[in-house]
Amino acid sequence: MKFAYVIGNCVATRKDEKVSGRKLLVIQPVNIKFKASGDPLVAIDAVGAGEGELVLYTSGSSARQTELTEGTPCDCVLMAIVDTVELHGNYIFDKTKESGQ
Repeated sequence: MKFAYVIGNCVATRKDEKVSGRKLLVIQPVNIKFKASGDPLVAIDAVGAGEGELVLYTSGSSARQTELTEGTPCDCVLMAIVDTVELHGNYIFDKTKESGQ
């Protein structure tokens, strides 16, 4: 699992029927300091995330192991919306105190 911020939406009117009805979001992977790390990705949203939220995502074959994505041709899925992150006894992220990126 890796951290990312949701930075946008992706709409595709023509797609494989197994992806039909799935919400696609554009995410920006981030490092442990919550700074951009790597290129943006498109992920299937399995948790109802929204723009600006810190999320956990997985990719590769693990992306097809959620209830929503089982048997779906996907390589990236959001499977958690982050509330807090604690590192070495210190909270480094708290959703209630953040206003986005």
